[in-house]
Amino acid sequence: MANAPAASQALTVLRLLARHTEPVPASAIARDLGLPRSSVYHLLAVLRDQGFVVHLPEERRYSLGIAAFELGSAYTRQAPLQRMARQSLVRLVDATKHNAHLAVLHGRDVLYVIEERAPGRPPLVTDVGVRLPSQLTASGLAMLASLPPQQVRALFPSRDAFVRRHGLGPTTLPGLRALLSRVRQDGFAVEDGTVTPDFASVAAPVLDPVGHPVAGIAVTYPAAEVTEDQRRAIIEQVIRTAADLTRRLGGKP
Repeated sequence: MANAPAASQALTVLRLLARHTEPVPASAIARDLGLPRSSVYHLLAVLRDQGFVVHLPEERRYSLGIAAFELGSAYTRQAPLQRMARQSLVRLVDATKHNAHLAVLHGRDVLYVIEERAPGRPPLVTDVGVRLPSQLTASGLAMLASLPPQQVRALFPSRDAFVRRHGLGPTTLPGLRALLSRVRQDGFAVEDGTVTPDFASVAAPVLDPVGHPVAGIAVTYPAAEVTEDQRRAIIEQVIRTAADLTRRLGGKP
């Protein structure tokens, strides 16, 4: 690090922000790190441009951005998580008789990394490698509900960030926040016809040891074919599967 002082200082800023549960003023960062304010403002500007830091101008404070979250959870999003999740999804499909999938956040989108198809069930738009707007999917809502509010705000800074399918889905940050509040209250997320007409999904988040969502586990089913009792059973299985993966990753459901 001696040959790259700017890189060392930038990492130190990120570590300091990570230790705080609330956004931090630039003056406090400069004081705690013993750096000139001008240097701190320069570092924060670079980190903000790259998405690692979010500036909250009305509060004159800074917090971690979505890029820091993505980098921090990258390890568990990759092969280890997929290896652990594969058999869990197989068991989930066996229990529900419907298609199941695992998705991760990728910016404002969800990226589907595993799909386990139930025998006789048709393929879905949520195939491996497909990206969809996170606020339209049950998996995305489950993960967004586990993010700090400032990161959700950074992902959806204006109405232009809200993409819709089939004329459905939230179109404003307050509308999205209301949905996420319901997800946190219920412990699971739902979508009905937002991604594909006549199909519904339920999902729950998989959390890492610090409580960040590293994935969403979901089951998708034809809405008209599932009774309310069957739907409750699917929700229970999805929550149980996500909680099991969370525990295996060292997190707390």
